[in-house]
Amino acid sequence: MGGRNIGVAVDFSSCSKAALRWASTNLARSGDRLVLIHVNNSYQNEQGAMHLWEQSGSPLIPLVEFSDPHVTKKYGLSPDKETLEILAQVAHQSGVEVFGKILYGDPTKKVCEAVDLVPLSCLVIGSRGLSTLKRALGVFARVCFVFSQILYFIATP
Repeated sequence: MGGRNIGVAVDFSSCSKAALRWASTNLARSGDRLVLIHVNNSYQNEQGAMHLWEQSGSPLIPLVEFSDPHVTKKYGLSPDKETLEILAQVAHQSGVEVFGKILYGDPTKKVCEAVDLVPLSCLVIGSRGLSTLKRALGVFARVCFVFSQILYFIATP
């Protein structure tokens, strides 16, 4: 596999779906891996596998498993139908492999750690409805640029 690992931070909001659409349209090409990075910060009371993956996150979850509610339940998330449809379309039409990676803890810290954990060629993060200036000065920008990776910001849909 000679393609790139393109990360997209997702929380299943409209901004993260816009980031996913943008990455799949403008970045992803045949042979690449599209890796959805989701941070679950409300896992503290959960038992079992989630605590095993607290430091490094889950293994990469193939799209087939990421689409299965029984599988995603054990990771503590429930992706919405629209996100799954976007992913299926990208995988089918573009020849891109789609995976999910679930991290546990503080989203700001864990999204940036994903750059090295996966490792990612680039990371796409939605704007969360912030203005251009606030996005440029935001916490994600300050922390992620330390990792010397490309960071794209997506406008609010």
